[in-house]
Amino acid sequence: MGTYILRRLISTIAVMAMVGMFVFLLLRLAPGDPAAMIAGRSATAEMIAGIREQLGLNDPLPVQFVHWMRGLLSGDFGTSIFAGRPVLELLAQRLEPTLSLSILTMILSVSMGVSFGILAAWRTGGFVDRLLAAFSALGYSVPVFVVGYFLIYFFAIKTHRLPVQGYEPIGSGLGPWFTHLVLPTVALSLGYIAFIARVTRASMIEVLSEDYMRTAAAKGASSYAMLFHHALKNAGVPILTIIGISFAYLIGGVVLTETVFNIPGIGRLVVDAINNRDYPIIQSVLILTSGLYVLINLAVDLAYTLIDPRIRY
Repeated sequence: MGTYILRRLISTIAVMAMVGMFVFLLLRLAPGDPAAMIAGRSATAEMIAGIREQLGLNDPLPVQFVHWMRGLLSGDFGTSIFAGRPVLELLAQRLEPTLSLSILTMILSVSMGVSFGILAAWRTGGFVDRLLAAFSALGYSVPVFVVGYFLIYFFAIKTHRLPVQGYEPIGSGLGPWFTHLVLPTVALSLGYIAFIARVTRASMIEVLSEDYMRTAAAKGASSYAMLFHHALKNAGVPILTIIGISFAYLIGGVVLTETVFNIPGIGRLVVDAINNRDYPIIQSVLILTSGLYVLINLAVDLAYTLIDPRIRY
């Protein structure tokens, strides 16, 4: 196991290096000049050239890449071009809203998705199963921003039940913190609930059709024991895989949701950085998210051994 983990961590470094090179080249070769945006529309060519020299954008691309990688290895993610502050400082300030939204979304998605999937599998063809099919089609097809605007209109503008936009730190109290996250969490969770529920249903139906499940029922096993002690455990590997994939995909969904609900998280920071061509922020966020994605996959692979003792690395 230790050798496997070490090998995966080494491969993670290689993947992050490849992602870093791709992101670096993509940003540098894309149209647009951050120096011109900083200087403004009335700037002269000399002013723009001076800003480019100050930012090091006139150096050859290999030199810029080596400087950036050297900073990453030393823990220096660079300085924001527009904010003029360290990137890690900016990320730390935006981390709480993003983590809060992501954690609440995964808690809601996993609890509701797995529960709906189990109920639909236990009563295949019943009301819950048909309701799940309709809900899944809706969750797959309706974009997050459409759901978000609908929730804002109904729960915030029409009924004034919840705040329209914004975020309250958890230090301000659990009540304000939670009420500001209800709508974005629900909007972001619907697609993941549908996804997890459908996979859970399919896996549970396959397990429930096995001979040992019929034997357990013939021996008088309760519905609870059959569903949770036997079926869910044996169907856990594909369900856990989907949960891990959903958590990784959640990184992209948070960006759009934070924009719709005006949440000052990392997603909003990335959007602003893209609009301003702020290379250090974009590069740092993509490197960190790619590393997080690989680590999530590693955690899911290791969790397989807890669900199925037959799996060994």
